[in-house]
Amino acid sequence: MEPALNSLVILTDAYHFAAAKHVDQRRKGEAAEPYMNHLAEVADLVARATAGTDLDVVVAAVLHDTVEDTETTFAELSARFGDRVASLVAEVTDDKALTYGERKQRQIDHTPSASPAAKIIKLADKTSNLRALVASPPKDWSMRRRSDYLEWSRRVVAGCRGANAWLEAEFDAAAHHLERETALVAA
Repeated sequence: MEPALNSLVILTDAYHFAAAKHVDQRRKGEAAEPYMNHLAEVADLVARATAGTDLDVVVAAVLHDTVEDTETTFAELSARFGDRVASLVAEVTDDKALTYGERKQRQIDHTPSASPAAKIIKLADKTSNLRALVASPPKDWSMRRRSDYLEWSRRVVAGCRGANAWLEAEFDAAAHHLERETALVAA
């Protein structure tokens, strides 16, 4: 990363990088919106939660799925965006070598020991995912699967409590909305 770059240039570089890496990816929901919408929402939530005071955390939020979902490496992130950004992305990245169940359990187990900044990114990610399940759930997700995802998300977020009150309230509102939606449809 060039030392003379200002914050706005670094942030726009992160958006450009993430957009190029995720160019062909879509959200799982029925609307199949561009995956970049999720990354933008997570970064927006993180920026608001931190009052825009920590560029690295916002940049890491934009990039939080690049290693997990693309051919990007942590070394590449470190060289382009710095060690702290790469480290934050590493804290919130699932190990795809593990089974689905192992990855989900690892999030529950690991999150309480994550850094405060990683917990903020995790909170924003889970909030965005719950909002998406309300706005545009995947066609093949039953009410039971949505409910299970909600309960799992709550277990992950339990390990984030204390990181940011505003963002916790956003998560809780999204969780309540999804819970209400699933109850209404199931009724």
